[in-house]
Amino acid sequence: MELTPAELTVLGLVIERPQHGYDLQQVIEQRGIRQWTDIGFSSIYYLLTKLEQRGLLHVPEAPAAGKSRRVFHATTEGRKVAARNALAFVAEARPVPHPLLVGVANLSLLSAQQYAQALRTRLAQIEARIAAVGAVQQVRSAQAPFAAREVFSYSLSLLEAERQWLASRVQVPDDQQS
Repeated sequence: MELTPAELTVLGLVIERPQHGYDLQQVIEQRGIRQWTDIGFSSIYYLLTKLEQRGLLHVPEAPAAGKSRRVFHATTEGRKVAARNALAFVAEARPVPHPLLVGVANLSLLSAQQYAQALRTRLAQIEARIAAVGAVQQVRSAQAPFAAREVFSYSLSLLEAERQWLASRVQVPDDQQS
């Protein structure tokens, strides 16, 4: 059974500790998970329900009152499926669609000046993201689980690589970019 990145993220968080949707929202916020995966606030309950229907999560006891929160637990099958999918996500180099590449593939539509300005704009944004992710990493690194520290490390490495590429391209004179 194949999981989407969002499904695996939610399932993995429930495997760490049984929780309800509000708890998940807080963990996702605290760890900056939305920086690297597509989980909207409203999709958390949808994902929990979907994983429950697939037999990967369960709620051991039904809440007594209508307003009680349902605490989700991973099933044995959920743990197995999550581990298999996590291993595949780490081990397999899969192509990742990237809007930057679509834009670069269509450079014939832009002037050299437009391209240069777009690169400078993107470089400023990447530098701001590096600063933001680095700040969050420093604050949360001590108490963060190993997996969260690895996510920060990898994310910063990718951002640094992009920053380096952009900085080298911004240095190219406009007449050499065509």
